[in-house]
Amino acid sequence: MLRELRFPTLWLIAGWLAVIAALAVCLAPAKYVEVPNVNDKVEHAAGFALLVLWFTGIYPRSRYWLVASGFLLLGILIEILQGDMNWGRHSDVHDVYADAAGIVAGVLLALTPLARWPRWIESLIPGK
Repeated sequence: MLRELRFPTLWLIAGWLAVIAALAVCLAPAKYVEVPNVNDKVEHAAGFALLVLWFTGIYPRSRYWLVASGFLLLGILIEILQGDMNWGRHSDVHDVYADAAGIVAGVLLALTPLARWPRWIESLIPGK
């Protein structure tokens, strides 16, 4: 059940492509990932906040708990996989804490008018 939007499928596909891209970056062997000079925990929190804000923009408020739970499980799964893959990546419970902080921030932002971001963008596109 998505919000009433003009392009709900487009928003959903773009969101899932972002999730796949995040997974690729998080699970790629360390030698293939260029790490910018930013705190790793800030990256985790910001990434999860943006993903949660994206999906809360296309799902109704009654589904926010599902979005948040799903992303928390994703963060835990990523850490488990990083620990098991032996590709130069390491599991870190503090990354899950940072993910959770980002999830909370994303939900809190979604409780503001920012939750209407897809409608704002759609309003800029001519047509019905």
